[in-house]
Amino acid sequence: MLLAPPSAAAKARNTSRKVRHGTHNKVVTVRTKTHFYKPKTLALPRNPKVVRKSVRKTEAGLQRMDKYNIIRYPLTTESAMKKIEDNNTLVFIVDKLANKRQIKSAVRGMYEIECEKVNTLIR
Repeated sequence: MLLAPPSAAAKARNTSRKVRHGTHNKVVTVRTKTHFYKPKTLALPRNPKVVRKSVRKTEAGLQRMDKYNIIRYPLTTESAMKKIEDNNTLVFIVDKLANKRQIKSAVRGMYEIECEKVNTLIR
């Protein structure tokens, strides 16, 4: 059994009724996650009007890690002197931020000594 398509007058009546009274079909979104995430909005990059620091640290030369800043001074305690005599080992106080490669190259640059290995201790 075939149904005839609705006439133009019937379509107009249905549409006018929907316009006057509104359609009350409530759409329910099914949420499958337990968290609600805020929508991503426009995040503009920072564009400050005033510079907070007048000179960057690297420009001023404050954070330069050269051989004179890495090695501060040799340690001359009794235990350090005993290490020098018995173990043929030099003990230095160095910058806390220097790594072993930097310490090794600083000793080679300052004292023309070839390091076998570098031991570090934070004190």
